[in-house]
Amino acid sequence: MARKKLDLILEDVTIESVAAEGKALTHYEGAVVFVESAVPGDVVDIRITKKKPNYMEGFVVKMKKPSEHRLKPFCQHFGFCGGCKWQPLPYEMQLQAKQQQVWDQLVRIGHIEIPAISPILGSDNTRFYRNKLEFTFSSRRWFTKDEDPEQLSDKERCGLGFHVGKFFDKVLDIRQCWLQREPSNEIRNFIRTYALEHDFEFFNLRENTGFIRNMFVRTTEEGDVMLIICFFHDDVQKRVGLFDAILEAFPQVKSLYYVINTKLNDSIGDQKCILYKGDEAIYEHMEGLSFKIGPKSFYQTNSPQAYKLYSVAREMAGLTGSEVVYDLYTGIGTIAQFVSSRASKVIGIEYVPEAIEDAKVNAAANGITNCEFFAGDMKDILTDGFVAEHGRPDVIILDPPRAGIHPDVAEVILNAEPDRIVYVSCNPASQARDLAILCRKYEVTAVQPVDMFPHTQHVENVCALKRKNQSFA
Repeated sequence: MARKKLDLILEDVTIESVAAEGKALTHYEGAVVFVESAVPGDVVDIRITKKKPNYMEGFVVKMKKPSEHRLKPFCQHFGFCGGCKWQPLPYEMQLQAKQQQVWDQLVRIGHIEIPAISPILGSDNTRFYRNKLEFTFSSRRWFTKDEDPEQLSDKERCGLGFHVGKFFDKVLDIRQCWLQREPSNEIRNFIRTYALEHDFEFFNLRENTGFIRNMFVRTTEEGDVMLIICFFHDDVQKRVGLFDAILEAFPQVKSLYYVINTKLNDSIGDQKCILYKGDEAIYEHMEGLSFKIGPKSFYQTNSPQAYKLYSVAREMAGLTGSEVVYDLYTGIGTIAQFVSSRASKVIGIEYVPEAIEDAKVNAAANGITNCEFFAGDMKDILTDGFVAEHGRPDVIILDPPRAGIHPDVAEVILNAEPDRIVYVSCNPASQARDLAILCRKYEVTAVQPVDMFPHTQHVENVCALKRKNQSFA
C-alpha cells in the first residue's frame, strides 16, 4: 500500500533559532519543527515533510516577513548547491550557533563535565578560504525549474560542478564558487569549455559510462596550483591535448596529475596518481616549516585557520621540551612537526602510507630529527606492545576523521595513561562519544571551538584532558 502523502502547511510561524545540520528551529503546538533555509526572526509558511509525535520537519513555502537579520545570499547557486547553507545568516550568528552546537553535543547530549567553553575562534576569511575542492563531470546535470531538458542538446545537458544533495547522480553546473580563490573558477570553466568543444564524453554516474569523470583543484597561500583530473579510461590524444591547453593557459598550475579510475566511485585514495608535468608536490608554510602536499595528502582545507587550530592544540599540550608526544591520525605530520620543537620525541601514526612518506620528507626538509612516523590502521598499529617499544607518551594529540576513534584505540590510550590528551575533532558528536570513554580516567580542562568552514554548520573543536587526581603543571 502506498504511503499517504503529507498535506500539512503551518502558517505564519516565526523561526526561533538555529538548529543542527544547517537547519532552523521553531515550535508548533508543543512539537519541535526543523526547517530548511530559514533564519531566526523569519515569519513563514512551512510545508511539513515528516511528522513524528514530538517533532516535525519541513521547508519554507512562503516568506511572510523576512527576519531583520536575513542577508541576501552572495552566491548565484544558493538554494540549489548543497554547500554554504548559512549564507543568509550573519557571520556572528553563525559563530554563536556553532558555539551552541559544541555545548549541546558535549553537555546536553553527551553529559560530559566540562569547564566554560572558550569563545569560538572565527575565520578571518569567510569567502575563498578553501585550499582544495573536488568537481564532478556529469552527462546528466541538475536542471532548474526554468529549463526544459527536452529542449536542450546533449552538450547543454552536461555539467561540471558539485553533487546535488540527496541525488548521487545529479551534478549542479557551477559557474562561480566562492569557496576557493582564483584561478579555481577560471580553470574549471576553461576545462568545461574545452571538453565540450572537443567532444569529451562526460561521465554518466548512473550507468558508469563516459570518459572524463572528476577533478581536484588544490591551491596554496602563495598561489601555486595542483590539478588532478580523473578519467574512466585513457585516450592519450584527448588527454594530452587538454593538459597542454591547461598548462599554456594557466602558468600557476605547478603540478598536473591524472588518474585512470575504472571503479564505481570517485575516490582516489586507492588509485595511482600519474604526474603529467610539473612538480610532484606543492607546499604550504607555517612558522618557518614547509609541508609537502601531494595529490592524496590530507591538509586542513582552511590554511590560516589551521594555524590557529594547531596553535590551540600546542598550547593545550602544555609542552616543556621533555615530553614524549604521540600524534595520532598525523596526516602529513603537520601537528607532529608543529609541536616538535617543544618535545623530546614525537611519534606520528597515520593510515595513508603516502601521507606518512610525505611526513618523513617534510621532517627531513625542515631539519626535524625527533619525529618518527608509522603507517597503518590506528587500531592495529597503536597497541600496548607498540607503546612498550616506543615509550609511554606523556601527551597524546589526536585529530581523527569524523567517525572519531575506534574503541580499541580508546582503550590503548587509557592503558598508556598519558598525563595529558588533546583531542581535535571535526565532529563534536563523535568527540562527545569518545570523551565519555576517556573520562573514565580523565577530566576535560579546556574546550576551544574553531570555525574552519564559514557559511556551513560544521565546526572544529579542541578539548584538553588531564588524568584525574593529577595536579596542574
